[in-house]
Amino acid sequence: MYSVKVEANFSSAHNLRGYKGKCEDLHGHNWKVEVKLGSKKLDKAGMVMDFKILKSKLNIILDELDHKYLNNVAYFKKVNPTSENIAKYIYDKLVVLNLKPSTVTVWESENSCATYEA
Repeated sequence: MYSVKVEANFSSAHNLRGYKGKCEDLHGHNWKVEVKLGSKKLDKAGMVMDFKILKSKLNIILDELDHKYLNNVAYFKKVNPTSENIAKYIYDKLVVLNLKPSTVTVWESENSCATYEA
C-alpha cells in the first residue's frame, strides 16, 4: 500500500457545549490538519495523488473554517466542535470533493490531536 500525507493549518475559535471546564468558554486554536491518502496502485506518473491537488482541495475546506467562530458554522450548530468532530467534518468534505482519505488528523496543540478514519 502506498500513501501520501499533506499538512495545512487554520485558526479559529470555539467553545464546547456540554463540557465542564475551561473549554466550555470561548477560546481559540491554531489547528494543524493532516490528511493521508492510500492506494494500492500508482497513477501513470507514479503517484498516489499530486500533492498540489490534494493541498488545494484541503485548503478549499479549511478556508471555510479559517478565522471563524466554529460554533456559528452551520454543521457545528448541531455538532459539538470538538477535534474529533472537526476531523470527521473535514473527512466528509473531502469525500464530497471525490477523495477518500485514509485518515484525517486534527491537532489542536502540538501534543493533542484526534483522528478520523472510515
